[in-house]
Amino acid sequence: MKLTEQIAKHFREVYFGGNWTAVNLKETLADVNWHEATTQVHSFNTIAALVFHVNYYISAVLKVLQGQPLHASDKYSFDYPPIESDEEWQKLLDKSWNDAELFVTLIRQLPESKFEEIFSDEKYGNYYRNIVGIIEHTHYHLGQIVLIKKLVRKEEKQKQ
Repeated sequence: MKLTEQIAKHFREVYFGGNWTAVNLKETLADVNWHEATTQVHSFNTIAALVFHVNYYISAVLKVLQGQPLHASDKYSFDYPPIESDEEWQKLLDKSWNDAELFVTLIRQLPESKFEEIFSDEKYGNYYRNIVGIIEHTHYHLGQIVLIKKLVRKEEKQKQ
């Protein structure tokens, strides 16, 4: 299997399933409603904030993969509009799923030599580092989402 196919597969699996951790974003978030997604537990980020944050970087890298300049800043990566309905929550999820599918498509289209090239600016390293970093970043926050989901539901159960 070509490196581009393997990396695209690895990315797709953290979103849609089939990875060796047996955990993915789509299944984890499938039964999360907007109240749960926006519930603050302790000082942790909300599930919605984490979904936005992960997608913020994917959207930024997508633009680079489409030939546009990189426009992203860590300081804006949690600046999401308030989610006040299930419709708004579903809209955020749909954007995440659509961006992830496009990301997979664009990775598959890359020539393997692209992975060695500088990504946008030398300070960011090469394409390989950034694309694999996106996968690592997604796995990291997926773990947080799983734990926060359990905590939110535990607190809801205790209130009943």
